[in-house]
Amino acid sequence: MANIRSAKKRIRQTARSTATNRDRMSRIRTFIKKVEAAIASGDKTAANGALKTAQPEIHRGVTKGVLKKQTAARKVSRLNARIKAMA
Repeated sequence: MANIRSAKKRIRQTARSTATNRDRMSRIRTFIKKVEAAIASGDKTAANGALKTAQPEIHRGVTKGVLKKQTAARKVSRLNARIKAMA
């Protein structure tokens, strides 16, 4: 256990940011699952709508530092490709 005051503060800050990041990633995964569920059901319009709502959320993860830029781009690209393949 940390004895130095600044180290104790760092522990508190890390715990807070870890909880925030975990919530953020969980939210992103939920949006992705909604898109995948719409793809699985075969409803292209619903899948497009779900992707439209998921895309800003995924990119918000980049600005908040939870995801890397290329990871977000890859996820969006692959979801979009799967939707286009439904035709």
